[in-house]
Amino acid sequence: MDHRSLLYFTTLIEEGSFTQAAKALYISQPSLSSAIKKIEEQVGIKLIERNTRNISLTKEGEIVYEEAKKLLNHFNYFQKETIRLKQDGPLELHIGLIESVRFWLPKVLASYTKTHPDIHIRLLEVLGFKQVETALKNYKIHLAITNQLFESDEIEMIPIYNEKLVALLPKGHALQDATNLSIHDLQDEEFIICKEGFQTRDDILNEFRKSGIRPNIHFEIERFETACALVEEGLGITIVPENYLRTPDHPSLTIKKLTDTSLSRTVYIAFIKNRYLPPVIEEFVDITKTFFKES
Repeated sequence: MDHRSLLYFTTLIEEGSFTQAAKALYISQPSLSSAIKKIEEQVGIKLIERNTRNISLTKEGEIVYEEAKKLLNHFNYFQKETIRLKQDGPLELHIGLIESVRFWLPKVLASYTKTHPDIHIRLLEVLGFKQVETALKNYKIHLAITNQLFESDEIEMIPIYNEKLVALLPKGHALQDATNLSIHDLQDEEFIICKEGFQTRDDILNEFRKSGIRPNIHFEIERFETACALVEEGLGITIVPENYLRTPDHPSLTIKKLTDTSLSRTVYIAFIKNRYLPPVIEEFVDITKTFFKES
C-alpha cells in the first residue's frame, strides 16, 4: 500500500461518500472504487461497509483508518522537513510547555542559544492530556515539557524534576496563620481545581481521596493564572505547584505548605519514540537534564 492508496482511503472516510471523495481527489468515481477494492485485497480484510448510502467502517477499517492518518501525517511532515532542511538546515525547535516552567526554562534557553544562536524556537502552551498527545502526534511540537503521565508505547517520558504542590489562600483568610495546615483543613473550603484531563487534578483528587475527603469544588479552570486570580478575589482556595509561585506576581496571596501530605508532581520531557529528532533537539534535552542535575 503506497501513499496514494492511503490518501484515497482516508479521503473516502472523511468525505463520507465515493462521489464526494472522487471530487476532492480529482479522479473518477470508478477509479476510486477500484482503488479501495484493491486496498482491501492487499490487506486481506474488509475495511468498509457498502450496504448503505453512507460509508461506514468495519472494526478492522477503524484501526486501519487511524493508522493510515498517522502515516500520512508522518509523510507530510517528512516532505515539509526535507524542503525546510534543504533551504535552511535544522534550525527549528518547537516545545510544548506547562505554566510552571517559567522559573527555569529561560535559564536553559539562555544557555542553549549561546551554542545555537540562529535557531528559531517556538514555545507553545500545551496543558491537558489530549493537548499534549495531539501536539506530539500531529507534529505541532518536537517535544513537550509536561506533568501529564503517558502510559503509551509511542511516547517516551524522561523525568527531569519533582515539584511540591502548595495551598493558595487569599490574604486575610482564616487559615493563613495556621502553623500546620493539613489537607483536612481544606475540606469545607470552596475549592478551585483544574478541569478533567489534567494530571494535576488527578493528583490532587487522589490525595483528597486517600484522606477520606471530598473537596467542595466551585470552579474548574485550565490555567494556574486563572486560579490565582480567583483566589485573589476571595472566590475560593486552590492547590498549585510551588514553582509556579517563585516570582512575586501575587503579593495578595498566602502560600501554605500542607504538612500531612507529600503531594507533588513529576515533570517530564516527552517525545514520540520512533521519530527522528535532529541533533539540535537532542542537545536541548541534554542541556535540560544537565541543568537539573547541577541545580
